[in-house]
Order: sequence, then structure tokens, then C-alpha cells
Amino acid sequence: MSEETTFDRRRLLGAAAVALASPVLIGPATAVAESPSKEGSSPAKSASSPFGPIKQVDAGALNVGYVDAGPASGRPVILLHGWPYDIHSFVDVAPILASAGYRVFVPYLRGYGATRFRSKDAVRNGQPSAVAVDTTDLMDALKIKSAILAGFDWGGRTANIIAALWPERCNALVSVSGYLIGSQAAGKQPLPPNAELQWWYQFYFATERGRAGYDKYRHDFAKLIWQLASPKWNFDDATFDRTAAAFQNPDHVAISIHNYRWRLGLADGERKYDNLEKRLVESPVISVPTITMEGDANGAPHPDPSSYAKKFTGKYEHRLITGGVGHNLPQEAPAAFARAVTDVAGLAG
Repeated sequence: MSEETTFDRRRLLGAAAVALASPVLIGPATAVAESPSKEGSSPAKSASSPFGPIKQVDAGALNVGYVDAGPASGRPVILLHGWPYDIHSFVDVAPILASAGYRVFVPYLRGYGATRFRSKDAVRNGQPSAVAVDTTDLMDALKIKSAILAGFDWGGRTANIIAALWPERCNALVSVSGYLIGSQAAGKQPLPPNAELQWWYQFYFATERGRAGYDKYRHDFAKLIWQLASPKWNFDDATFDRTAAAFQNPDHVAISIHNYRWRLGLADGERKYDNLEKRLVESPVISVPTITMEGDANGAPHPDPSSYAKKFTGKYEHRLITGGVGHNLPQEAPAAFARAVTDVAGLAG
């Protein structure tokens, strides 16, 4: 089933207003009613108020920094960010869901913000299966048996992996850009030149010059990625800088570089994840209720929806979000993303 959804900013304003009035929120969120320009882009939008105090919990290899919003008895939702983004991708989504009665958890991934490794000797591993295990470890630490998982970029891939390997932990799934499970074997396969061009930073990161360059210029580098991945999103400096603070995590560069080198087979993973990788190389199907989403102005590499629809064997919908929405879909179209979460909850029953 396919649904094309126009990003309705008047609906966002109403939803955010409801969220502002709720006593269960972590902090205020603001939204401005906007109209696309003639080119389909959105005018600049000021940064929303930041989240409230960050909670910390020991979970597996990590001490995880996370946001907890909504009533304690609410149905749990875990929102997972990507690279180079952070929890503020969901700063307008979380209040909408919390006001609707959901218990919302938004963790910093390994290498971001307040999340730290518990051991100084831990491998700074950006392997996708390791990030997925981080999330199930967090669920264990918070005593969450099963949750709705929703994310984009690295977060979408993480949610895909959990839904595929441990469907009992994933009640339902929202995934921007659809099916994102990959493997080193797949990463070694050459792509057409235009597709390879989109992965320019992956090849840059394969070099020591790239590592040093990202370390030295991580603020400007990430800002460039935002601009390329969301070419019609006119975010302001305050919005970007609020997220860029998360990149000062002492492990951020090591995790980022390892992830992209691992994809190309240039860096080893940890042996303890070998069995998971053997399962993932088979591109397992996802059987839990799922809504996939795509922005009509996503400038980042992403698969065509027709290429992955059959990977979702349960109740399934795909939604195209129009109006100049790019890669950071939750932050650019929070009402549409929140609606997908509540709708997939209905599919799950």
C-alpha cells in the first residue's frame, strides 16, 4: 500500500500546540506555520527549545544518555537518530507522541552526546550490529520488553536490524528510507559512477587524511552533509549548533570512521558479532507491522521504495512526504513522522 503525504504545516502547528499544553513533556517545543517557496523549499525555522535534563543508565558496553518523555504507563517508543545528527532530530516529534500518551525514549547512539563506553579498553566499534545490540541492551536496562522502533539513517538501520533479528523486541517499525540492512559483502560491490559519487565521504574516511580531516573539521563537515542531504531545508545556525555539540563526544570520530571503513571491508568488526553478521548477510525479511517513509528532497543516498517493498512481509505502508523534505525527515516534518508512529501502532494493534 502506498500513500503520498503532503507535509501539512498547519497540522504541525496544531499538534505542537497540543504538546505545549501537556504536563508530561520534557520541555517546550515550538513550530511555525510555513508555506513552501516557489522552488518548494521551506523558509528558515528557528531552533526549538532543547530537551530537558538528560538521564543516564548503564546498558551493556555503554553508559547511555537519553531523554524520557511521556507517562510512565504509556506504550514505549524508541526514537533513533542517524549520522551526523543527534537526539534533537526528534525535538518536535517527542512532545507530540508524549502528549498522545506514549512513553518516548530518545537515546544518544554510541559516540554521541552524553553516551560513553563503560570501559576505556572497549573497542570503538561502529559496526551496525553493535549499535543494534546497544539498543536491546538499553531496552533491557530500562525493563522494556518490546517497543515501537522508529528512526532514520543509522537509527533506521538499527531499527531494521532489531525488527529482523529480534521481532519479539520490536512491536512495530517506522523506517525512513525503508530497508537499510547491509553487509560487508554488499559494501564491496561496485556501484554505477553516479551512485559512487554520492558516497564521496565514505572514500574520504577510508584514508588517514580523512580521519584527521573529520576530526579537525567535524563541525563544518557535518554542516556540509546536512546541506547536501537536505538541500531545501533552510535550518539556522542555532539549530545546527545545538546538534553539533553532540559531536564533541570523545569517541565520535572513531565510531564514525570505523562504521564507514567496516562497510568497505577495510576495518574488522568484533568477533562476538560474527553470528549476527552471518544472519544479516542473508538480508532477512521484516515481519512486524511497518511504515517506511521518504522525503521528496532527500539528497542522501537512498534506495528506491520499489526495491525493498517485498522485504516487509507483515502489514506495510510506504509514505512519500512532499514539500521539500530531505534526509532528516523527523526534524523537517515532525508531524508526519509522529503520525507514522501512531498509525503503525494501530497496525500493530
